[in-house]
Amino acid sequence: MNEVLLRSLTPSVLGILVRRGADFAAAEDALQDALVEAIRVWPADLPRDPKGWLVTVAWRRFLDATRADAARRRREDRIDEEPAPGPAPAVDDTLQLYFLCAHPSLTPSSAVALTLRAVGGLTTRQIAQAYLVPEATMAQRISRAKRTVSGVRFDQPGDVATVLRVLYLVFNEGYLGDVDLAAEAIRLTRQLAAAIDHPEVAGLLALMLLHHARRATRTAPDGSLVPLAEQDRSRWDTESIAEGVEILQAALARDRLGEFQAQAAIAALHADAPAAEETDWVQIVEWYDELARLTDSPVVRLNRAVAVGEADGPRAGLAALVALDDSLPRHAAVAAYLYERDGNPATAARLYAEAAQKAPNLAERDHLTRQAARLNARRCR
Repeated sequence: MNEVLLRSLTPSVLGILVRRGADFAAAEDALQDALVEAIRVWPADLPRDPKGWLVTVAWRRFLDATRADAARRRREDRIDEEPAPGPAPAVDDTLQLYFLCAHPSLTPSSAVALTLRAVGGLTTRQIAQAYLVPEATMAQRISRAKRTVSGVRFDQPGDVATVLRVLYLVFNEGYLGDVDLAAEAIRLTRQLAAAIDHPEVAGLLALMLLHHARRATRTAPDGSLVPLAEQDRSRWDTESIAEGVEILQAALARDRLGEFQAQAAIAALHADAPAAEETDWVQIVEWYDELARLTDSPVVRLNRAVAVGEADGPRAGLAALVALDDSLPRHAAVAAYLYERDGNPATAARLYAEAAQKAPNLAERDHLTRQAARLNARRCR
């Protein structure tokens, strides 16, 4: 009964939040937090005025999120747009907050989600996309994490592995998404590397620098995506590449391989190739094998299929793809690329169009749509 009531109240409450001054996306995010709280509380204590209760709780969530976003933007204003190489300053309160949010009372996944929301400034939708789960699932996870830590003392900071996972996801969202957090993630990882002698911290810093080095070439002036093979490598930041490679080599020499070092090794091989056709794909496949062993991640195996297709031919890549769930994000895009290389433009065009419908952002959707249109136009000639 409560769920029916919630569904009936949702449109009017959302309208009230927007009229009060919340933008639509922020209002939706705040209302979702309020709905999750209502599902928890109402079965035992249904309020006299359910609509008023929802408006009050959602508005408080909106104000909390607005304050957190303002604090994050103030931190961003204090740093340059590009991360400067060299020694890091003393550890600041932001990095300490990352450790405190990674509290031992939370599971690692909940700690990461809570930190991204409370400190990183990401929305529930962005965190859900990073985790490849529905937004409602992530909203519930974050709410449970908030309840778990609401009554505990923050005198037991979390472990380094959880903090690294948070920094990695913040960097990825800043690098790929609609919130520019990449430079802040690099700044904090520099601080962590200066404070802790840990090969995976170094591996993550190297990975960030190597990816950030080609940021300027990832999009065209009109905002469209530029694939790695088509990027102007003369515009890559050679200083960041050199620093990233140096940090990576020192970490690998300690013979304590972790997933961030393996990812950085793959990025270094791409950065080392003067041209796309000179990329050492055989060695990249070997590093993906190591990464798959360390993580057992389907996303890693999907990327490995691309590398296999480059190293051993598209049919070998398609064979590697067969073992993976075709509902995996970007599975259709990878299959489309391999089918095109294998001389099957009809299937490739269909899969590009299918992938465009599932794309997580507008730039990727437009890129995949153009790929499908290109192949369809070629077939019609």
